[in-house]
Amino acid sequence: MSYEAVIGLEVHAQMKTKSKIFCGCSTEFGASPNQHTCPVCLGMPGTLPVLNKKVVEYAMRMALATQCTIARESRFARKNYFYPDLPKGYQISQYELPIAEHGVIEIECADGQHKKIGLTRIHMEEDAGKLVHDPLLPISRVDYNRTGVPLIEIVSEPDMRTPQEASAYLKKLHALVRYTDICDGNMEEGSFRCDANVSIRQKGDSELGTRTELKNMNSFRNVEKAIQYEIDRQISLVEQGKAVVQETRLFDVNKGKTYSMRGKEEAHDYRYFPDPDLIPLVIDSQWVEQTKQTLPELPDSRKKRFISDFKLSEYDASVLTADRDLADYFEACLTHINQPKMVANWVMSNLLGLLHAQDLTIGQSPISSDNLAQLLRLIHDDVISGKIAKTVFEEMAKSGASAKTIVEQRGLIQVSNEDELLPLIQSIIEKHPKEKESFQKGKTKLMGFFVGQVMKATGGKANPKIVNALLQENLATDKA
Repeated sequence: MSYEAVIGLEVHAQMKTKSKIFCGCSTEFGASPNQHTCPVCLGMPGTLPVLNKKVVEYAMRMALATQCTIARESRFARKNYFYPDLPKGYQISQYELPIAEHGVIEIECADGQHKKIGLTRIHMEEDAGKLVHDPLLPISRVDYNRTGVPLIEIVSEPDMRTPQEASAYLKKLHALVRYTDICDGNMEEGSFRCDANVSIRQKGDSELGTRTELKNMNSFRNVEKAIQYEIDRQISLVEQGKAVVQETRLFDVNKGKTYSMRGKEEAHDYRYFPDPDLIPLVIDSQWVEQTKQTLPELPDSRKKRFISDFKLSEYDASVLTADRDLADYFEACLTHINQPKMVANWVMSNLLGLLHAQDLTIGQSPISSDNLAQLLRLIHDDVISGKIAKTVFEEMAKSGASAKTIVEQRGLIQVSNEDELLPLIQSIIEKHPKEKESFQKGKTKLMGFFVGQVMKATGGKANPKIVNALLQENLATDKA
């Protein structure tokens, strides 16, 4: 049988507010357990929640960035379940009336085609706490610092069919929360996390199969791996005549497998009802318009501009605009040297290679945009060669010194004086008569040999353009 997967994602993004959604406690990550708590987020009797206006504005930003319809009136509800990390015994979320619905995300598939993924809804809610399991004793401790931290949940339609599409969709959402500056996107710290709903059906069928929910996926790569494993597992069950059970499963990163965590709850299991302590949230058109004015240039628009204004390829523009900080870095370089393709090549190959090797983000780059632009200016003005530039780049990354300083201190300025290079070139040709003769007989690839000899003799400092011109002229002498 031929099967296809049906995949929907539920993404939680933590808002970059300084305080929690319903109280004034700090949202800062990494504090000692239970330091950022108060009677409100701990659910003490007699306390009342007060909505953080900034959370609403951030949710609206994401709604506008994903072409959602923002509801004039939305409501908060109590989602009831009992777990040690939920001090009130319920989570304040939104259910029947979310802040935004019916959006769309456009992704690029592996075959280069573009596909639109529908968004069912975006709603606001508070985060739960965190259980810390003791590695030695049969006990768990609870840390309530995260309790009440503001989240938006972005729920997709089941429009994805492959793990690769799911990953592309997730990367696009990640870029959007970073571009709109509402979330830092840190997956390791849990600021941006994803649950996947996966089912299979025979190709051509319109009915959905029994789905499972996947949790514990903290990277784009793990999302792909977990979904692929789950697709294969469900196909194997069906082909053995067994039923797929609706449940929540965890992904074991080390083993690359999913395993059952618990039976999957339905909405009625949570006994949703409107929160009596919070009045309906009313958003007028003026507030929506004001929020729209705060939106920056979004990834798709920026990509189109990079292609049209800078004449970059679609691939280069896609890489450079995938991350807002990277796109900003690229454009900062261009303010010092107007050579888009040259800058793009160095950013995507040398700089990103360096950051990947050292596990750094663009914001942690040891080479500033000013310094990289200065290095590229030295190449462009024929002060140093491209080969020497790579050496200078490595030194810049290690020492933090500017390109100009390194070039001057190490005497790396390119030799471009023809009167200085000509005697050296003539001497090298005289020392290799056989190679000269072969070149004159048509083995033009030997030009690379002679260039290499000149570069070796000058420590790589000879200007390649002038070297090639002088070699062409002098190798042609006495041509038979």
